Amino acid sequence: MNHRTIAGTLCLAISVTAVTHAAVPTDTMMNEQVESYDWVRPQADFVRREVMIPMRDGTKLYTVIVFRKGTQDAPILLSRTPYNAQRMTTRNRSQKIEEILPVMDKEFVNDGYIRVYQDVRGLDRSEGEYVMNRPLRGPLNPTEVDHATDAYDTIDWLVKNVKESNGRVGITGSSYLGFTSLMALVDPHPALKAAVPQSPMVDGWMGDDWFHNGAFRTFGFDYDLGQTVKEGGGAVPKGTGDEYTAYLKAVSAMEYAKAYGLLKLPVVRKMLEHPTYDAWWQGQAVDKLIAKRKLTVPTMLVVGQWDQEDSYGAPAVYKALEPQDTNNDMVSLVIGPWRHSQVNYEGRELGPLKFEGDTALQFRERWMKPFLDCHLKTDAPKCDTPPVLTYATGSDRWEVAQKWPDGNYKPLYLAGNFNLSWSKLAKGSDSYVSDPAKPVPMLPRPIHMEGDEWREWLVHDQRFVDGRPDVLSYTSGVLDKPVHIKGAPKVDLRAATTGRDSDYVVKLIDVYPEESSADPTMAGYQLALGIEIFRGRYVHGFSSPAPLEPGKTYAFKWSLPNVDHVFLPGHRIMVQVQSTLFPLYDRNPQSWVPSIMEAMPKDYVKATETVHYGGDAASAVWLPIAED
Repeated sequence: MNHRTIAGTLCLAISVTAVTHAAVPTDTMMNEQVESYDWVRPQADFVRREVMIPMRDGTKLYTVIVFRKGTQDAPILLSRTPYNAQRMTTRNRSQKIEEILPVMDKEFVNDGYIRVYQDVRGLDRSEGEYVMNRPLRGPLNPTEVDHATDAYDTIDWLVKNVKESNGRVGITGSSYLGFTSLMALVDPHPALKAAVPQSPMVDGWMGDDWFHNGAFRTFGFDYDLGQTVKEGGGAVPKGTGDEYTAYLKAVSAMEYAKAYGLLKLPVVRKMLEHPTYDAWWQGQAVDKLIAKRKLTVPTMLVVGQWDQEDSYGAPAVYKALEPQDTNNDMVSLVIGPWRHSQVNYEGRELGPLKFEGDTALQFRERWMKPFLDCHLKTDAPKCDTPPVLTYATGSDRWEVAQKWPDGNYKPLYLAGNFNLSWSKLAKGSDSYVSDPAKPVPMLPRPIHMEGDEWREWLVHDQRFVDGRPDVLSYTSGVLDKPVHIKGAPKVDLRAATTGRDSDYVVKLIDVYPEESSADPTMAGYQLALGIEIFRGRYVHGFSSPAPLEPGKTYAFKWSLPNVDHVFLPGHRIMVQVQSTLFPLYDRNPQSWVPSIMEAMPKDYVKATETVHYGGDAASAVWLPIAED
């Protein structure tokens, strides 16, 4: 056939095709909505399956399974989420696997992992009823199911039905997903071989999302509304103004809940009904529950040094499990220079702080993935997981330790003339008036507890309150050598109040040199390394609230968050003491009321707070100092 004949044939074919389409035109008034569109096209480099996995009570949970085409004999990495498995597996509607999944999944799916996300019971596309932080079966949960059984049943189904897997499963996730990862360790499925819980919700009263040492964290209302309402949920409809003003106007947690209709939410009513560390809270404390189980699954616990939401949980679980780890190879602790969940994103910086690289990626590539590889892969490499891995801020380097804390505690005493001293000096005291009508703000106003403002507030320059009459600032001399701390600083505050109750907030701060031509933004910067509150009524025990005797000096003792930090030569150490941190924490009325969450306007009174130093009543912050 010559070229002319070929050309003629092609023209005829095109003409026939055009006529064929033209012969059956689409009806102008035809319904233009179609039932569905499969956005995963044949050219995609992955397989994406949506399945409903049955639980032992018949409830089916929506689950998305994703892996690169051609995957065989592969480990499964599971995450159980309340944040929409469909959305988490469609980050971008792409035909590339690393684009559709969260950032942290790239290293895993590019190395043959099967990635699985599942909606927890009662949320999004899963069946059943949703109970926030559903307790384990027992006194608080008379049903036959919980997150532990759901994890077990899910893993059982996956290893039996995903033919591309090697039958070995790991579980990971941050925040609520860290909580569900921990719950999988309660009576774990035999196929569960490794767990990486990140910033897990562990004890909502002691130090995670809802309370800290008895003080209520008001931002939880927005989470409650967004998490437990099918229609009309989201942020509390208080407008876009200063949240400081909004919470101050509302008076107490109860009155705030009434004003915005939040008492319709069972989770809000439950918290208001349990302001004290009672059996309801204690029965849900995951560190206590898991400590009663035999440790059979290698576990890597991860937390950020400036985690603004769940700084308590990971170290608490590590402390609870470590006694079982006789060979120091079953449970490890990781503390990175991150905000909440930043381990799963880019970790080059946090607010004004710049690190020596992408610390989050470094961790995932150098330690998290090798940890999972050695437990999950067929013909796995030998495990070489550090018992403790931390990032030393100040000197900007990763460090490995055999235990945690990795420092010896030494007291740094408050002293006269607002100094700090390594030795106990002459006794004395300083006082301030705490006025609930003018609480110390957590950030410069206006305050909006959302976006970067919320994510980065813990590293904000504390000079904005230094010098307030209701904030005491004690400062060391200029350091002539590094001071390296590795652990949770401990507060021993000897204080008295003229009121019948009081809160105390202590901040441990690294004060940068006043001049810094290399980085002018950090000149004189007051970087908080730990900020934590203590509600005075619990001085005799968290389950035994009692009024304070006016004028009596008490020893208030609590811990700051865990840190690995180097105070460099030329810097100074500062300790700030105050009685409010608003609106993050609700205000203490400073009179005695059975429940602060139900306090009325008349209950809020001024009080004089007196902090003692030296002698028999020597206030101090005990620092876990490492010998470098």
